[in-house]
Amino acid sequence: MSASLAPVDKQDRQSPESSAPVEPSPARATLRSHNVPAPVLGVLALITGVMAFVNPSFLSPRNLGALAEQSAVPVVLAVGLTFVILMGGIDLSLEGTLAAVSLSTALLVANDRNGMDIGLWVIPAGCAVGALIGLLAGTSVALLRVPSFIVTIGTWQIGLGVAQLLFGSAPPRVTDPRFRGLAVDKMLGLPGIVWIAALVVVFGLVVQRYTRFGRYAYVIGGSEETALLSGIPVRRYRAASFVLAGAATGLAAVAATARSGVGEVSIGNGLLFTSIAGVVLGGTFLTGGRGGVLHSVIGVIVMVAIANAMVLAGISPYVQQAVQGAIVVTAAVATMWRARQRLRVIK
Repeated sequence: MSASLAPVDKQDRQSPESSAPVEPSPARATLRSHNVPAPVLGVLALITGVMAFVNPSFLSPRNLGALAEQSAVPVVLAVGLTFVILMGGIDLSLEGTLAAVSLSTALLVANDRNGMDIGLWVIPAGCAVGALIGLLAGTSVALLRVPSFIVTIGTWQIGLGVAQLLFGSAPPRVTDPRFRGLAVDKMLGLPGIVWIAALVVVFGLVVQRYTRFGRYAYVIGGSEETALLSGIPVRRYRAASFVLAGAATGLAAVAATARSGVGEVSIGNGLLFTSIAGVVLGGTFLTGGRGGVLHSVIGVIVMVAIANAMVLAGISPYVQQAVQGAIVVTAAVATMWRARQRLRVIK
Protein backbone atom coordinates (compact mmCIF):
# COMPACT_ATOMS: atom_id res chain seq x y z
CA MET A 1 0.00 0.00 0.00
CA SER A 2 1.57 3.22 -1.12
CA ALA A 3 1.39 6.33 1.04
CA SER A 4 -0.02 9.43 -0.56
CA LEU A 5 2.18 12.49 -0.36
CA ALA A 6 0.49 15.80 0.39
CA PRO A 7 1.64 18.80 -1.59
CA VAL A 8 4.13 20.90 0.26
CA ASP A 9 3.54 24.64 0.29
CA LYS A 10 6.48 26.97 -0.33
CA GLN A 11 6.05 28.59 3.06
CA ASP A 12 6.26 25.16 4.69
CA ARG A 13 9.60 24.53 2.99
CA GLN A 14 11.11 27.71 4.48
CA SER A 15 13.50 27.11 7.34
CA PRO A 16 12.65 28.61 10.75
CA GLU A 17 15.76 30.77 10.52
CA SER A 18 14.45 32.53 7.41
CA SER A 19 11.35 33.80 9.20
CA ALA A 20 13.12 34.77 12.42
CA PRO A 21 13.71 38.47 13.03
CA VAL A 22 17.14 39.74 12.14
CA GLU A 23 19.19 40.44 15.24
CA PRO A 24 21.05 43.76 15.19
CA SER A 25 24.81 43.63 15.36
CA PRO A 26 26.38 44.03 18.81
CA ALA A 27 27.79 47.43 17.86
CA ARG A 28 24.41 48.70 16.67
CA ALA A 29 22.63 47.30 19.71
CA THR A 30 25.13 49.03 21.98
CA LEU A 31 24.65 52.38 20.25
CA ARG A 32 20.87 52.04 20.44
CA SER A 33 20.86 51.17 24.12
CA HIS A 34 20.35 53.82 26.76
CA ASN A 35 23.46 52.67 28.60
CA VAL A 36 25.81 54.39 26.15
CA PRO A 37 25.46 58.15 25.55
CA ALA A 38 26.08 57.80 21.81
CA PRO A 39 24.70 61.23 20.75
CA VAL A 40 26.91 63.23 23.09
CA LEU A 41 29.91 61.09 22.16
CA GLY A 42 29.19 62.04 18.55
CA VAL A 43 29.13 65.72 19.55
CA LEU A 44 32.50 65.31 21.29
CA ALA A 45 33.95 63.64 18.20
CA LEU A 46 32.58 66.45 16.01
CA ILE A 47 34.14 69.14 18.22
CA THR A 48 37.46 67.31 18.15
CA GLY A 49 37.36 66.97 14.36
CA VAL A 50 36.46 70.61 13.73
CA MET A 51 39.07 71.96 16.15
CA ALA A 52 41.74 69.75 14.59
CA PHE A 53 41.41 71.97 11.50
CA VAL A 54 40.52 75.31 13.14
CA ASN A 55 43.20 75.22 15.83
CA PRO A 56 45.37 72.09 16.09
CA SER A 57 46.58 73.19 19.53
CA PHE A 58 43.22 71.99 20.85
CA LEU A 59 44.59 68.44 20.70
CA SER A 60 47.99 69.29 22.15
CA PRO A 61 48.94 67.44 25.36
CA ARG A 62 49.08 70.73 27.22
CA ASN A 63 45.54 71.74 26.25
CA LEU A 64 44.14 68.27 26.87
CA GLY A 65 45.67 68.38 30.34
CA ALA A 66 44.06 71.77 30.90
CA LEU A 67 40.70 70.34 29.76
CA ALA A 68 41.02 67.51 32.25
CA GLU A 69 41.83 69.93 35.06
CA GLN A 70 38.97 72.27 34.12
CA SER A 71 36.55 69.34 34.02
CA ALA A 72 37.51 67.87 37.40
CA VAL A 73 35.31 70.04 39.65
CA PRO A 74 32.12 70.05 37.49
CA VAL A 75 32.49 66.29 36.92
CA VAL A 76 32.44 65.66 40.68
CA LEU A 77 29.39 67.92 40.97
CA ALA A 78 27.63 66.13 38.12
CA VAL A 79 28.12 62.68 39.65
CA GLY A 80 26.29 63.67 42.83
CA LEU A 81 23.66 65.70 40.99
CA THR A 82 22.86 62.78 38.69
CA PHE A 83 21.27 60.71 41.46
CA VAL A 84 19.02 63.59 42.51
CA ILE A 85 17.87 64.09 38.92
CA LEU A 86 17.45 60.34 38.31
CA MET A 87 14.84 60.39 41.08
CA GLY A 88 13.01 63.30 39.48
CA GLY A 89 14.38 66.04 41.71
CA ILE A 90 16.69 69.00 41.19
CA ASP A 91 19.43 70.56 43.31
CA LEU A 92 20.09 74.24 42.71
CA SER A 93 22.14 74.77 45.89
CA LEU A 94 25.51 73.86 44.36
CA GLU A 95 26.99 77.34 44.29
CA GLY A 96 25.92 78.13 47.86
CA THR A 97 27.28 74.83 49.16
CA LEU A 98 30.52 75.36 47.25
CA ALA A 99 30.93 78.79 48.87
CA ALA A 100 30.28 77.53 52.41
CA VAL A 101 32.60 74.53 52.09
CA SER A 102 35.33 76.57 50.39
CA LEU A 103 35.49 79.06 53.25
CA SER A 104 35.28 76.26 55.82
CA THR A 105 38.09 74.37 54.08
CA ALA A 106 40.38 77.39 53.88
CA LEU A 107 39.88 78.10 57.59
CA LEU A 108 40.52 74.49 58.66
CA VAL A 109 43.89 74.06 56.94
CA ALA A 110 46.96 76.23 57.50
CA ASN A 111 45.95 79.76 56.45
CA ASP A 112 46.66 83.43 57.07
CA ARG A 113 43.58 84.06 59.28
CA ASN A 114 43.80 81.59 62.18
CA GLY A 115 45.97 78.87 63.70
CA MET A 116 43.90 75.88 62.54
CA ASP A 117 45.61 73.12 60.59
CA ILE A 118 43.95 69.71 60.29
CA GLY A 119 45.86 68.89 57.11
CA LEU A 120 44.27 66.54 54.60
CA TRP A 121 41.55 65.62 57.12
CA VAL A 122 39.89 68.67 55.63
CA ILE A 123 38.77 66.46 52.72
CA PRO A 124 36.29 64.37 54.76
CA ALA A 125 35.43 67.49 56.77
CA GLY A 126 34.45 69.31 53.59
CA CYS A 127 32.36 66.36 52.45
CA ALA A 128 30.63 66.34 55.85
CA VAL A 129 29.73 70.03 55.64
CA GLY A 130 28.30 69.52 52.17
CA ALA A 131 26.40 66.42 53.32
CA LEU A 132 24.84 68.40 56.19
CA ILE A 133 23.52 71.01 53.77
CA GLY A 134 22.27 68.19 51.55
CA LEU A 135 20.60 66.54 54.56
CA LEU A 136 18.73 69.78 55.27
CA ALA A 137 17.47 69.90 51.69
CA GLY A 138 16.73 66.18 51.54
CA THR A 139 14.77 66.19 54.80
CA SER A 140 12.67 69.12 53.63
CA VAL A 141 11.94 67.46 50.29
CA ALA A 142 11.34 63.92 51.53
CA LEU A 143 9.62 64.44 54.88
CA LEU A 144 8.00 67.86 54.55
CA ARG A 145 7.10 67.26 50.86
CA VAL A 146 8.37 70.69 49.80
CA PRO A 147 9.36 70.87 46.09
CA SER A 148 13.11 70.46 45.67
CA PHE A 149 13.24 73.49 43.37
CA ILE A 150 12.14 75.77 46.21
CA VAL A 151 14.09 74.02 48.97
CA THR A 152 17.43 74.08 47.17
CA ILE A 153 17.08 77.75 46.28
CA GLY A 154 16.77 78.28 50.03
CA THR A 155 19.79 76.12 50.89
CA TRP A 156 21.72 77.93 48.14
CA GLN A 157 21.19 81.21 50.01
CA ILE A 158 21.94 79.58 53.37
CA GLY A 159 25.28 78.40 52.02
CA LEU A 160 26.11 81.85 50.70
CA GLY A 161 25.17 83.42 54.04
CA VAL A 162 27.41 81.02 55.96
CA ALA A 163 30.26 81.76 53.56
CA GLN A 164 29.86 85.50 54.03
CA LEU A 165 30.04 85.06 57.79
CA LEU A 166 33.27 83.08 57.51
CA PHE A 167 35.54 85.94 56.44
CA GLY A 168 33.65 86.38 53.18
CA SER A 169 34.82 89.98 52.90
CA ALA A 170 38.48 88.99 53.40
CA PRO A 171 39.09 85.59 51.76
CA PRO A 172 41.56 83.45 53.78
CA ARG A 173 44.59 82.35 51.83
CA VAL A 174 45.70 78.71 52.13
CA THR A 175 49.34 78.24 53.15
CA ASP A 176 49.36 74.44 53.55
CA PRO A 177 51.68 73.03 50.84
CA ARG A 178 50.30 69.48 51.19
CA PHE A 179 46.77 70.68 50.58
CA ARG A 180 47.80 72.85 47.65
CA GLY A 181 49.64 69.83 46.29
CA LEU A 182 46.29 68.24 45.43
CA ALA A 183 46.07 70.69 42.55
CA VAL A 184 49.76 71.40 41.93
CA ASP A 185 51.54 68.04 42.20
CA LYS A 186 51.09 65.79 39.18
CA MET A 187 50.98 62.05 38.62
CA LEU A 188 51.26 60.75 35.05
CA GLY A 189 51.07 64.35 33.88
CA LEU A 190 47.75 65.16 35.60
CA PRO A 191 47.13 66.98 38.91
CA GLY A 192 45.67 65.18 41.90
CA ILE A 193 42.21 66.71 41.57
CA VAL A 194 41.81 65.00 38.18
CA TRP A 195 42.51 61.60 39.76
CA ILE A 196 40.11 62.42 42.58
CA ALA A 197 37.44 63.18 39.98
CA ALA A 198 38.19 59.88 38.22
CA LEU A 199 37.76 57.98 41.50
CA VAL A 200 34.44 59.75 42.11
CA VAL A 201 33.23 58.71 38.64
CA VAL A 202 34.17 55.08 39.34
CA PHE A 203 32.41 55.27 42.70
CA GLY A 204 29.30 56.73 41.06
CA LEU A 205 29.21 53.99 38.43
CA VAL A 206 29.55 51.29 41.09
CA VAL A 207 26.73 52.81 43.15
CA GLN A 208 24.54 53.17 40.07
CA ARG A 209 25.02 49.64 38.73
CA TYR A 210 25.68 47.42 41.72
CA THR A 211 23.79 48.85 44.70
CA ARG A 212 20.17 48.92 45.72
CA PHE A 213 20.35 52.71 45.94
CA GLY A 214 21.36 52.99 42.28
CA ARG A 215 18.69 50.56 41.05
CA TYR A 216 15.96 52.22 43.11
CA ALA A 217 16.93 55.63 41.73
CA TYR A 218 15.68 54.54 38.29
CA VAL A 219 12.50 53.02 39.70
CA ILE A 220 11.64 56.12 41.75
CA GLY A 221 12.38 58.45 38.86
CA GLY A 222 10.44 56.30 36.40
CA SER A 223 7.30 56.11 38.56
CA GLU A 224 7.16 57.06 42.21
CA GLU A 225 3.74 55.41 42.50
CA THR A 226 5.14 52.10 41.27
CA ALA A 227 8.05 52.40 43.67
CA LEU A 228 5.70 52.95 46.60
CA LEU A 229 3.52 49.99 45.59
CA SER A 230 6.68 47.87 45.41
CA GLY A 231 7.50 48.69 49.02
CA ILE A 232 10.47 50.95 48.28
CA PRO A 233 11.00 53.58 51.03
CA VAL A 234 10.92 56.44 48.55
CA ARG A 235 11.34 59.23 51.09
CA ARG A 236 14.45 57.66 52.60
CA TYR A 237 16.15 57.17 49.23
CA ARG A 238 15.15 60.61 48.00
CA ALA A 239 16.67 62.23 51.09
CA ALA A 240 19.80 60.09 50.67
CA SER A 241 20.24 61.37 47.11
CA PHE A 242 20.49 64.95 48.37
CA VAL A 243 22.98 63.90 51.06
CA LEU A 244 25.11 62.20 48.40
CA ALA A 245 24.91 65.26 46.14
CA GLY A 246 25.88 67.49 49.08
CA ALA A 247 28.89 65.32 49.92
CA ALA A 248 30.01 65.39 46.28
CA THR A 249 29.60 69.17 46.24
CA GLY A 250 31.71 69.39 49.40
CA LEU A 251 34.46 67.35 47.78
CA ALA A 252 34.26 69.54 44.66
CA ALA A 253 34.63 72.63 46.87
CA VAL A 254 37.73 71.17 48.52
CA ALA A 255 39.24 70.52 45.08
CA ALA A 256 38.35 74.00 43.84
CA THR A 257 39.87 75.58 46.96
CA ALA A 258 43.08 73.57 46.53
CA ARG A 259 43.26 74.79 42.95
CA SER A 260 42.65 78.48 43.70
CA GLY A 261 44.54 78.64 47.00
CA VAL A 262 41.91 80.82 48.70
CA GLY A 263 38.49 80.37 50.26
CA GLU A 264 36.08 82.34 48.09
CA VAL A 265 32.37 83.06 48.22
CA SER A 266 32.34 83.23 44.43
CA ILE A 267 34.27 80.00 43.89
CA GLY A 268 31.23 78.26 42.44
CA ASN A 269 30.11 80.97 40.03
CA GLY A 270 29.00 79.38 36.76
CA LEU A 271 29.40 75.79 37.96
CA LEU A 272 25.67 75.29 38.48
CA PHE A 273 25.04 75.99 34.81
CA THR A 274 27.93 73.80 33.65
CA SER A 275 26.87 70.88 35.83
CA ILE A 276 23.15 70.90 35.00
CA ALA A 277 23.87 71.62 31.33
CA GLY A 278 26.26 68.68 31.23
CA VAL A 279 23.65 66.40 32.80
CA VAL A 280 21.04 67.48 30.23
CA LEU A 281 23.44 67.36 27.30
CA GLY A 282 24.57 63.88 28.32
CA GLY A 283 21.02 62.55 28.09
CA THR A 284 19.92 62.26 31.72
CA PHE A 285 16.21 63.10 31.82
CA LEU A 286 15.27 66.00 34.09
CA THR A 287 12.02 64.13 34.77
CA GLY A 288 14.01 61.19 36.14
CA GLY A 289 14.27 57.52 35.39
CA ARG A 290 16.74 57.58 32.51
CA GLY A 291 20.37 58.49 32.00
CA GLY A 292 23.18 57.94 34.44
CA VAL A 293 26.60 58.89 35.73
CA LEU A 294 28.47 58.17 32.49
CA HIS A 295 25.99 60.28 30.51
CA SER A 296 26.37 63.24 32.85
CA VAL A 297 30.16 63.03 33.02
CA ILE A 298 30.57 62.99 29.25
CA GLY A 299 28.06 65.82 28.96
CA VAL A 300 30.14 67.94 31.35
CA ILE A 301 33.31 67.17 29.41
CA VAL A 302 31.58 68.27 26.21
CA MET A 303 30.46 71.54 27.84
CA VAL A 304 34.01 72.25 29.02
CA ALA A 305 35.41 71.30 25.61
CA ILE A 306 32.97 73.64 23.85
CA ALA A 307 34.00 76.54 26.09
CA ASN A 308 37.68 75.76 25.56
CA ALA A 309 37.25 75.47 21.80
CA MET A 310 35.49 78.83 21.57
CA VAL A 311 38.28 80.49 23.56
CA LEU A 312 40.89 79.02 21.22
CA ALA A 313 38.83 80.14 18.23
CA GLY A 314 38.80 83.72 19.55
CA ILE A 315 35.02 83.96 19.97
CA SER A 316 33.67 86.79 22.13
CA PRO A 317 32.70 85.81 25.71
CA TYR A 318 29.20 87.20 25.13
CA VAL A 319 28.76 85.02 22.08
CA GLN A 320 30.11 82.05 24.04
CA GLN A 321 27.34 82.39 26.63
CA ALA A 322 24.69 82.57 23.93
CA VAL A 323 26.09 79.52 22.14
CA GLN A 324 26.23 77.48 25.35
CA GLY A 325 22.65 78.42 26.19
CA ALA A 326 21.46 77.46 22.71
CA ILE A 327 23.25 74.12 22.99
CA VAL A 328 21.54 73.34 26.30
CA VAL A 329 18.07 74.20 24.94
CA THR A 330 18.66 72.08 21.85
CA ALA A 331 19.95 69.18 23.94
CA ALA A 332 16.95 69.37 26.29
CA VAL A 333 14.48 69.32 23.38
CA ALA A 334 16.29 66.46 21.65
CA THR A 335 16.54 64.43 24.86
CA MET A 336 12.94 64.88 25.94
CA TRP A 337 11.22 64.79 22.54
CA ARG A 338 10.44 61.09 22.51
CA ALA A 339 9.26 61.19 26.11
CA ARG A 340 7.12 64.30 25.77
CA GLN A 341 3.93 62.30 26.41
CA ARG A 342 5.08 61.36 29.92
CA LEU A 343 6.54 64.71 30.92
CA ARG A 344 5.51 66.06 34.30
CA VAL A 345 6.39 69.07 36.38
CA ILE A 346 9.96 68.84 37.68
CA LYS A 347 9.82 68.44 41.44
